[in-house]
Amino acid sequence: MKKLILGATGSIGSSLAKSLVNNGDEVHLVGRDESTLSALAGELNSTFTTCDMLEENFSDKILSDLEETPINGLAYCVGSIDLKPLKLIKKSDFMQSFNLNLVSAAEIIKNVADNLKKNKGSIVLFSTVAVKQGFPNHAIVSSAKGAVEGLTLALAAEFAPNIRVNCIAPSLTNSKISEFLLKNEKIAEGIAKMHPMKRIGKGSDSSSLAKFLLSEESSWVTGQIFGVDGGRSSVA
Repeated sequence: MKKLILGATGSIGSSLAKSLVNNGDEVHLVGRDESTLSALAGELNSTFTTCDMLEENFSDKILSDLEETPINGLAYCVGSIDLKPLKLIKKSDFMQSFNLNLVSAAEIIKNVADNLKKNKGSIVLFSTVAVKQGFPNHAIVSSAKGAVEGLTLALAAEFAPNIRVNCIAPSLTNSKISEFLLKNEKIAEGIAKMHPMKRIGKGSDSSSLAKFLLSEESSWVTGQIFGVDGGRSSVA
């Protein structure tokens, strides 16, 4: 029995993979950077698939590598940070973000749903604090991740009681995709101060919750959106 982690080389995905393996779980890792992915898989002695979630029928490659392996958990730790004012946004910007964050998540879930159902599995998706808390220039990512939250609730209803579906909505996390925002020390300090907890998020902040949601310890939890945001969405 394995847990499937997409976006496994990111800050949250890699932290989750390591935590699960340290807990005795087996994982199958998915990512697009083959060198980073294979190194992580070697470290964790795990199987992996290299693919881009924007490719047509990307899930076929994952299913081929998994063969008949039983799956009891799926974490779609894939994300993007596309920041533009509305006047500069093209239709293609919206479409790419929706394809990556929503459509590809739905695609892989559809293809492993029967497997998860047999094993009373759990699905964890990822949103963003920007859905609940409005920020300028976030129209692209807020719209796409808002759709992910809608998908979470719809699938939690559709798959109950056989598969649990929950979503984590982090604030800005120190990662490769946020490097362009955090490389300036003064900007990073300013963003940290916007959070009641006065720091930027770490991959482990969200992965700890994801690990819980993938485990039997959360067997009565489904259809929930959890903010892991240093209090930014709810505390002044």
